Amino acid sequence: MTVRGTAGDGGLGSDPTIPLPVVVAGPAAGTVTPGRRYSPPAYGPPFPGPGRHRGRRLLRRVIAAVVVLALVGILAFGSLLLVTPSVGNARSLARAQDLAHHVAYPGPPVPARFAAALVATEDHRFYSEPGVDLFAVGRVAQSFAAGHGIQGGATLYQQLAKMLYTGGRSDSAKIEAEQVALAVKLYLTYTRPQILRMYADVAYFGNNDYGLAAASCGYFGVQPARLSWPQAALLAGLVQGPSLDDPLTHPANARAREVHVIGRLVATGKLTQAQGNAALAVPLSRLLARAGQGCSG
Repeated sequence: MTVRGTAGDGGLGSDPTIPLPVVVAGPAAGTVTPGRRYSPPAYGPPFPGPGRHRGRRLLRRVIAAVVVLALVGILAFGSLLLVTPSVGNARSLARAQDLAHHVAYPGPPVPARFAAALVATEDHRFYSEPGVDLFAVGRVAQSFAAGHGIQGGATLYQQLAKMLYTGGRSDSAKIEAEQVALAVKLYLTYTRPQILRMYADVAYFGNNDYGLAAASCGYFGVQPARLSWPQAALLAGLVQGPSLDDPLTHPANARAREVHVIGRLVATGKLTQAQGNAALAVPLSRLLARAGQGCSG
């Protein structure tokens, strides 16, 4: 029997043939055949590129560097605490300074208005910080690293340490670091009212007036307890530049500092804007009307 194609070898459609089996190929991968669901080829998880590995390594290095720096900082600060003196004699040092300046020690209690004005302008976190303002320390460190020198950021604790323990100096990173350690010790040893009182007793207010009592009587002829808001603001503004801002010799500078302190009292909520405006409405000449007359009694 002869087997031919579908149309025969000779192409004659009438010749008897036996059809060849038709071979149907299976569906190609990724195609759809009737009656069957499409099954996409399986893929494994994407291979992480080299960029992702580099990013993770960099993050680990940054974290490790931060941890190392923190440990170094803790060890350095611990060493500072060991080498700096005890502050148990702070009141004795304040008494000695007042004796040298012919000022009675201790002075009168710090009145609320002066305390509020001093804290608002010099150290608004005084009642919550542990002797140092960590936010300010960060800003100072950044400024120093950028080559701008040591700028501001000293709390009232640090300023008191400067007056009592470092001879009023604050001109090097070493002295600044010592003042930070001493400030923490002052915080751990004394209450905040005691810190404010020692500060007010030894601070210099210009016009040869050491201590709040001498300054209040010298400039205004009133005891500290009777200070008005503008008088308290004027005195609080003097502690940073007692000679440059002396209201008797540099009234314009003193007025500018008073405006700044009143603004801080308003900003911190101790005074309303209306109260601040009323305080600034009092002319400097009226505030100083009894300058040099002292306090009676």
